[in-house]
Amino acid sequence: MNDRIRISPIRVVNSDGEMLGEMETEQALQISQEQGLDLVEVSPEARPPVCRIMNYGKVLYERQKKTGGGKQHKTQLKQLRLRAKTGQHDIDVKVNKAREFLARRDKVKINVMFRGRENAHHDRGREMLEEIVKSLEDIASVEQSPRMESGRMMSVMLSPLGAGK
Repeated sequence: MNDRIRISPIRVVNSDGEMLGEMETEQALQISQEQGLDLVEVSPEARPPVCRIMNYGKVLYERQKKTGGGKQHKTQLKQLRLRAKTGQHDIDVKVNKAREFLARRDKVKINVMFRGRENAHHDRGREMLEEIVKSLEDIASVEQSPRMESGRMMSVMLSPLGAGK
């Protein structure tokens, strides 16, 4: 492109697709700069090489647009941890954080951990999880219902509504 074209003479095609013929590289560069465009080598194997006068930035933009160069959100799994004795205000804070994650189209796994004597109160952990699920039912669906994992942890998996569509 432009100054990197070393071979001379070259065959030049203008921005409308008309053949301008063979000319020196410097002369073709001067023509392209007068038009405010770039001189791009399109066929380096040909003898003489074929170069085209075009807006190269626009070509790159169109190519990126075709390949879907925009960023897409990758769904992540966010985990929130609670304990069986966690207070109501702290649960509300966690629910609001889960709501943010779900609004960003991330999945949320809520874990209630049990230690020591808390293991005797699995029913309290299940109630907490069901309460949280109920408060988030407008924005999330249950992907995995509350169940015990690895003996000391009960968890529920939530996914944003419409994620499966």
